[in-house]
Amino acid sequence: MLLIFSACSSTRFLTKDQALVKRVTMKGFDKELVEEANLYVQKDIRSNSRFNLALYNLVNTKHGKYKTSKIKNIGEAPHILDSPLVEISRIELEKYLKSKSFFNAKVKSDIKVKKKKAYLTFTADQGSSFRIRNYTRTINDSAIAKVYNDNFRVPFKIKPGYPYDADSVVQHREQVYLTMKRKGYFDFLRQYTRYEVDSNLQLSLADVKMTLTNPLNRKSHSVYHINNTFFTIKNTRDDAVEPRSMILDSQYHYSDFSNRFRLKALNRYLFFKKGDIYNIDNENLTYDRLYALNVFKNVKIEYVKTSDSTKLDAKIEVVPLKKMSNRVEGEYTFNSGRNGFNIGNTFTNHNLFGGAEQLEVKLKYGILYDARSSTVFDNIFNRDFQAGLNIVFPKLLVPFKTSKVELNGLPHTTVSSSLQIFDQVSAFSNRIFINSLTYDWVETKYKLHSFTPFNIEYRDGRFDPVFRDSLENKGYQLYVRTNDRRYFTLGSQYAYTYNNLRLNTKANFLYFRGAVDVSGNTLGLLGSVFNFKRDNDGFRTVFNLPYLQYTKGEVDLRWYRYLGKERQLVARINPGVIFSYGNNKALPFEKNFYAGGSGGIRAWQARTLGPGNYNREVLPDDKTRRNLRNLDQLGEIKLEGNLEYRFKILSNFFGSKLKGATFTDFGNIWRTKETEENPGGKIEFNKVFKQLAIGAGAGLRFDVEYFVFRFDAGIKVKDPQFVNDQWVIRHVFDSEFKQNYNTTHSPDQYRFIQYNFGIGMPF
Repeated sequence: MLLIFSACSSTRFLTKDQALVKRVTMKGFDKELVEEANLYVQKDIRSNSRFNLALYNLVNTKHGKYKTSKIKNIGEAPHILDSPLVEISRIELEKYLKSKSFFNAKVKSDIKVKKKKAYLTFTADQGSSFRIRNYTRTINDSAIAKVYNDNFRVPFKIKPGYPYDADSVVQHREQVYLTMKRKGYFDFLRQYTRYEVDSNLQLSLADVKMTLTNPLNRKSHSVYHINNTFFTIKNTRDDAVEPRSMILDSQYHYSDFSNRFRLKALNRYLFFKKGDIYNIDNENLTYDRLYALNVFKNVKIEYVKTSDSTKLDAKIEVVPLKKMSNRVEGEYTFNSGRNGFNIGNTFTNHNLFGGAEQLEVKLKYGILYDARSSTVFDNIFNRDFQAGLNIVFPKLLVPFKTSKVELNGLPHTTVSSSLQIFDQVSAFSNRIFINSLTYDWVETKYKLHSFTPFNIEYRDGRFDPVFRDSLENKGYQLYVRTNDRRYFTLGSQYAYTYNNLRLNTKANFLYFRGAVDVSGNTLGLLGSVFNFKRDNDGFRTVFNLPYLQYTKGEVDLRWYRYLGKERQLVARINPGVIFSYGNNKALPFEKNFYAGGSGGIRAWQARTLGPGNYNREVLPDDKTRRNLRNLDQLGEIKLEGNLEYRFKILSNFFGSKLKGATFTDFGNIWRTKETEENPGGKIEFNKVFKQLAIGAGAGLRFDVEYFVFRFDAGIKVKDPQFVNDQWVIRHVFDSEFKQNYNTTHSPDQYRFIQYNFGIGMPF
């Protein structure tokens, strides 16, 4: 498609007197101003996105001309040279430079047209930058003056010696406005904060004076208090119905024309209280919580002054969303001759019990097959079916009061149940059934907590009898113990996240997430007290099934450094450890750690790295390697680290921002003890570097505003499976190295470069 679009002339549909704007160039502007200055060029004379213009030309042309009627809103119309818009852009650029302290700036425009293509150049003579000499303020209302003096010192960047910046003035005006709105001044307007700039001075200096004025014909500003609150839920159907009404606490008046909500349940998300001083933060908080419930399409809050002119009635009108929704998703994967697809369906009821409770029912089915077979179902490698049910309550269902939990974020109580049925042909089958109760709440907007007091899990994993016998005969008891087993367990989980809200900001900060998973201790205590029945292996059982006992902890620590101009440096360390004890013979496969993948060490596929110096060459034959693929590389200790530099490449690449990244990843997983099945897999602290994998690479990020589409290519630099020749980067062009590996590790193949596609950033 790109070849076809690029081959088509972008000007062949224009008339003789038209020219397509191909490029806009800025000259004479300071480097840090160029990107923002481009925004002051009128949108209709900026260069088109090549891809979007091609789409437009594809559907809106006929007989070699642009259509004049029945134009489809697809792609982007051609940006035709327009001299008046060029002049408007020139004037706006001059204004922009003057707002950035260049009061004497002049901008010239130049237009060149060649073969119906226009090239625009804006050349700036910035002149001197004016710096602030004095900053003074005058406030006519003594009460307003006290509020201002209690909340502000000399505004940042409007201090003597700083270059004058209109953006800093606007930012300070907004801060003053919000502060007054928080202190009860409902009628306060931004226009009451005025600035005068006197630049008629020598040596490029300016005096800035701020004045806070009073309302017209009044000597002071009034402070307002909240009176009653009126909450109206509109009916989205055409039929007229009598509203369900209710008055709570003699101040909250509800009218539900949809007859779909339990009105008392909504009261916790309103932050207006009779007698309180008007505060715009309470209004914004009410907006945020009502939208976060995900049951309202529109929310509108207005105020009406009562007969007492200093009291306000809050009026809230909401329009409900449709109660039911359904979403179908699918994906297709391919790698090394194995293709697969997943298809899923999610049904959602947005208001299950009338209090904004969410019911989600998810179904997902996928297969992985040999792409070389004649049909999809001739040679299936594995099948995976998953079903899940979640009920999410927008509050904490606990037997004690949590009156202030909603102030920082919407809490949730989630009751979930999930089932997975997995079959790997002629090798392994797994049935997992999990039920849990989870509480999520926000301590502050930067501190998140998630606590699962009850996580009940049943697992039935079975090897194919022939395959199990072959593993036992070859001495691979570990894989039988970790996979061919049934168990029941009861555990608890807790996770704490700090600074999750800052992940998409341009700032310097630390991100932290710590999680712990504890299982079987309660059952272990009860088993000791009540002497639970033991199985043939001597382990205590519940419902005739042994239970697990373990503690698992993991930390994700990141350091984000903003370097300006959409450049960012990110360093990450991700360790984890799991201890099993008591009623265990070995932890099942899914409880252990694995390494590799698009969010970890990107030069390796997921579950294909480690543990330690383990090399799959020790497996006796091709069939064993094939059947144990993604099952034999596991560990109880994990360490991953990443260093990534991110930068912008193009502001407009086929309608998206094109960003790049270079990265280095390192890490591995380890066993806590030496095992016959994973020779070399035990961690040796005096030889950790020899057991570390190192990968490097580069990537592209296509930022289309709503999400980021990511492509990363990682190359293996140091591979710990080779004890004597780990720096494999020297063999990247050595075909003999690959041939030898493929011979000794068949059907595995050695791939120096691993490609990763994903949605969103890796971390």
